Amino acid sequence: MKPLILSKVGTFCFLLITFMLTLGINTRSIASEGDLSFPFNSDSGKYWQYVSDRVMGGVSDGQVNLEQDGEIYYARLTGNVSTRNNGGFIQLRTSTSMSNKPLMFKSIHNSKKGGKKLQGVRLKVKGNGEKYHIFIQTTIFYRLPVDYHIATFDTSPNWQTVDLPFDQFKELNSNKNSKFSPKNINTLGIVAYGRDFSSDLSVSSIEFYY
Repeated sequence: MKPLILSKVGTFCFLLITFMLTLGINTRSIASEGDLSFPFNSDSGKYWQYVSDRVMGGVSDGQVNLEQDGEIYYARLTGNVSTRNNGGFIQLRTSTSMSNKPLMFKSIHNSKKGGKKLQGVRLKVKGNGEKYHIFIQTTIFYRLPVDYHIATFDTSPNWQTVDLPFDQFKELNSNKNSKFSPKNINTLGIVAYGRDFSSDLSVSSIEFYY
């Protein structure tokens, strides 16, 4: 099957203009022991975006394809990350806004159940053996480094499930533990970041677990 190419955003400044990108997502929420699951599907290309460091003078280059293996859809982030010119990232990203709150964000913002809170995010991924990252942003208007939270995960050529507890996220550009509530998550990015390397990462589903 020929890949479906997602919209490519050639201009993006990670800390200054992320509020300009507002997205939607209509993937179906699936209950799995109460967890919130959002698999990629044939419509996901409309609601996620590729972003890079080029607006700030970076030279990283890449793309995201929506691919299919049997009945499974997955997003594949490929390209070359370069730290030249103070750059260093390519990313698959979705977000919410005051006027547009997609299903995924509605679900996690109203996720407290029976006194329980969401404990982390779970990905089904495969890759080229490199390390990748989840970026979470917890504000809409004012964006400081403390509003960005990052966790790192490893990849292998085979599909695997990766659990990233919220209490193991770090503040961006520091080694301090993050403290944030899932109800404040407004942006989620799956990112190749921070060093010179070739990216090849596939993600078939995103889940938030209790």
